[in-house]
Amino acid sequence: MKIPAWSANEGARRARELFAGAFPELDGPDGVWASPGRINLIGEHVDYNGGICLPVALPHRTYVALRRREDTRLRLVSDESGAARWEGELSSVHPEAEIPAWVAYAAGVAWALQRKGHALGGFDAAVVSCVPLGAGLSSSAALECAMGLALDEVYGLGLATSPAVRAELVAACVSAENDVVGAPTGGMDQAASLLTTKDHALQLDCLTGATTQVPFDLAAQGLTILVIDTQAKHSLVDGQYGQRRAVCERVAALEGVETLRQLPDPQGTLSRLNDPEAVRRVRHVVTEIERTQEFVELLTEGEYGELGALMNASHASLRDDYEVSCAELDTAVEAARAAGAWGARMTGGGFGGSAIALIEQGNLEATMAAVDRAFVDNGWIAPRFLEATASEAGRRINEEEEAL
Repeated sequence: MKIPAWSANEGARRARELFAGAFPELDGPDGVWASPGRINLIGEHVDYNGGICLPVALPHRTYVALRRREDTRLRLVSDESGAARWEGELSSVHPEAEIPAWVAYAAGVAWALQRKGHALGGFDAAVVSCVPLGAGLSSSAALECAMGLALDEVYGLGLATSPAVRAELVAACVSAENDVVGAPTGGMDQAASLLTTKDHALQLDCLTGATTQVPFDLAAQGLTILVIDTQAKHSLVDGQYGQRRAVCERVAALEGVETLRQLPDPQGTLSRLNDPEAVRRVRHVVTEIERTQEFVELLTEGEYGELGALMNASHASLRDDYEVSCAELDTAVEAARAAGAWGARMTGGGFGGSAIALIEQGNLEATMAAVDRAFVDNGWIAPRFLEATASEAGRRINEEEEAL
């Protein structure tokens, strides 16, 4: 099954309809804001190690219809299956709060903005999304960033006017996920959702925070990125992610640096480590940073033919050294390659979620069919597919788009 992206008109309509049904006494929201999910082309599990990532924004977005309140009450409703309407005080949202996970992602941004000294109060909000949940496509960051954009505008914080000040909004969304939700992620997902531009990948230097827009117009090359949602659900709060991050941070501390990116002699570090697990984890980070740098160079030079080999090497490293792949991801990658993909790899945190394949546009249907057959042969639930085009960052949906 292929999952289409909603148009701005459809997403805004769905959000407004949910808002009207949940809050019939109100005269509608102040507006609708949307922010995208993402795929990471390469540079996985290096964001919290000071490395370089290369995400692109998906056309699939989360939409938030929000209205400012004059008190400190929060009322939230979502189209997520099983997500009950939630009400509470703004003060009830904090790192120790016992609140539903989706509420922590959404309202946690308000807590983070307050902690940074921004004055804001209550709000009513309705959330709808076409970003698949649990697929490793940053549905959580899409929610956080759409909420952040909405709160920024209705409370006049001025954090969305340029990439430079959007960095503070990125930080607030990361804080919501790290501190309120308790997922020890890096900042790649939120940066991708708020800082990307259309037809470009975002080169994000996680050590310095510097960003560079790298041209990435696959259609002009007759290529496309197929996203394969394995429907093997993953979670970043189950301990596996945190364990790997802890190993990396421990080795960096032993070497007297803050992040593995700052190792003065990576190969020397690897030769000194006597813990085989630590060797594998550090080796992945070091080589993945090198692969990402080479990937950016190839894109800058317009050399698309060699990208696939780097994607394949990235997947092997994630599978064997970082050990964050799974049978479904490996099967999706292998089936796509067998069907003619130039390269394929898992994307996102791993332990489930999605894979991506760089394929010729004319081979799209055949690749999807091959992956489908491989899953049927293994007795697994059928995968879902998305086509990824490099899209724009989150923003308010304007009235002209809503009227289309």
